[in-house]
Formats: sequence, C-alpha cells, structure tokens
Amino acid sequence: MDTILNFDRSAGQAAPGKVPTHLVADDKAMLRTAAVLTRDLTAPRPAIYWADLIASAVVGWGALAVAILTPSTALAIGAGIVSMLALYRGISFIHELTHVKHASLPHFRAGWNALIGVPMLTPSFMYEGVHNLHHAKTRYGTAEDPEYLPLALMKPWTLPLFIVISGLAPIGLLIRYAILSPVSVVLPGLRRIVVERFSALAINPSFRRRMPEGEFRAQWNRIETAASLWAITLLALVASDVVPLRAFLIFLAVAAGVAVVNQVRTLVAHLWENEGESMSVTAQYLDTVNVPPPALLPMLWAPVGLRYHALHHLLPGVPYHALGEAHRRLSATLDAMSPYHQASYPGLPGLVARIARSTMVVRR
Repeated sequence: MDTILNFDRSAGQAAPGKVPTHLVADDKAMLRTAAVLTRDLTAPRPAIYWADLIASAVVGWGALAVAILTPSTALAIGAGIVSMLALYRGISFIHELTHVKHASLPHFRAGWNALIGVPMLTPSFMYEGVHNLHHAKTRYGTAEDPEYLPLALMKPWTLPLFIVISGLAPIGLLIRYAILSPVSVVLPGLRRIVVERFSALAINPSFRRRMPEGEFRAQWNRIETAASLWAITLLALVASDVVPLRAFLIFLAVAAGVAVVNQVRTLVAHLWENEGESMSVTAQYLDTVNVPPPALLPMLWAPVGLRYHALHHLLPGVPYHALGEAHRRLSATLDAMSPYHQASYPGLPGLVARIARSTMVVRR
C-alpha cells in the first residue's frame, strides 16, 4: 500500500563541479550495444521461475512453521530469519510479474498469488499497472512516478522514518483487506479512496491509482476477494484462539522483517538525486544502482535480479535469471569510459552512507 509520508521536498543544489544527472544526454553507443548484445536473453525460462518460486515458498512457510512450533527461542529466531529471507525472495517475484509476458509463463501469476501474494497480503495487482509507470521515460523521477522521491535531497530524519514506517506494513495490510475491502464494496466513495490511495506499492504520497477497467478489473476483484477472505479468516482464527496469539505475532514479525528489508533495498535502489525533471535513459540508468559480484550479500537483500537494478532499467525486458549474463557481456564489451560502469557499487553500507551524507548537506 502507499507509504503516506509528508517528507520535506525542499529544493537541493548539485555539488560544485557536478553535472546534474538529469542533464546527462543519452549515450547512444551504450544503449545500442546493450540492445544488440542481449537480444538472445529476453525469453523467460518457466522451469527456473517455477522452481525458484516453489522453493522460496516451501522454505519460507516451512521455516515459519518451525519458528512457531519450536520451544527454543534461539531456534525460533533463526527459523524466523530464514523464513523472512525466503518469503522476501518469493515476494520479489511481483517485480517480474509486471514485466514478463504472461503467455510465456502460463499460470505463473495465479501460482504466485496463491503461494505468496495472497498469504502475504501483497497481491499482484498492487504492482501491476503501477511499476510500469516508474519505467516510463517521461515519468521516471518526476512527480508522476509512483516509485520515486528525491530522498537524497531531503532532511536527515526522513531516512530512518522511511525505514521504520515500513515495519507497520503488515498491520496496514490487514486493515486494508480485512476492513476496508469489504466495507468499500457497499460504500462507493470509500472504494475510490481504497483503490486510489491504498492499492499500490508506491512511495510517492501524491500518487493516485486509476480505477481498474475491463479484464484487469475482473482479475483485480477476484484476487482482492481472496486476499480479503484470508485476512478476515486469519483475524477470526486469532480472535477465537484457534491460532495462538504467539503464532500470529511471529507471523507479523516475519512479515514486518520482509517489509523492512525491502524498504532498505528500496533506499539504495536509486541515488534519488532528481527533483522532478525529465531524464534521458542514460540519466535514469546513472540514477539507479547495480551491486554486481563479487559482493555476496546482495543475493539476500536484492534477490531475483534486483542486484542489477540499473541494468534492469536499461533492459527491462530481460528476465531476472539472464541479468547476470547480460552484465558480464556488457562489462566485457564496453570500454572503461562508458557510463555503464558508473552505476556499479560495491555494497549496501557505502550506498546507505552516501545517501545519508547527501541528506546532511545544507541546501537553500
């Protein structure tokens, strides 16, 4: 759902001697090379998608069961962490769902919603029809981008708030699906508010969704009904003590962990230095982050291809399992002066420190 934050969006100024990213022109040689070298990498491989999704779900829900059932506190904590990381990997496939041609992955959307999306109360419609706006050349980094805020130009207190508030997401989602969904069925005015403001995985508080139409509306209603029934059933089972309160709290803690880790990843997914201007594709690429090998930890905090986020913005049609090969080809082919290499960073700590330092710069 939307993260509604009244962040200070006061204007910032570029560091002396630094060309503002939005003024960077397209590097046509890089764009042409990227397109040519990856033409054979655009087909998703269903076996990889299904195996990865099912393994993530089995490990995630299995470890959650261990965390709930074990009498050992240490084992419960360890299993909870494993569950959180596995379910986080599983939930990250929502990003792939917004880009893949569903005819090439039959029934994958339904399978993902059944295994991850509905149980975690983050069904696919919360990203489909939203994330594509983030990739629109004329919208990226502007006020019309649902997934962009100039975080690097805001006040220092906005960063911890940005992370901490994400931990409340499981509570907000329960309210959204157990209460707002059924009530909005009989209150059309509320329904519009729910769709516009509480049905998108967005960070821009000014973003408003359009009401769904046609087949997408029918699909939305089916999936939302399933999510609503699940949320109501879960709360009813807890209220009647069929599901122990301890088990419910562990589930909420794991879900909150997923939300926080994802928010940290979001914090370092871009440099967040644009103030609303339109940007070239190359400028958008340079405002985005790759964390390629040899770093190992990004496999955990940026799974399912998200460690190649900048490359994904360059080639959004390449499936997650092919991004590593695409990166190797481009790194070996493009010369050292190519802007392609400027979007790669060594790891999470340096990226967090960079944006934290940027927020501390005094701006007029």
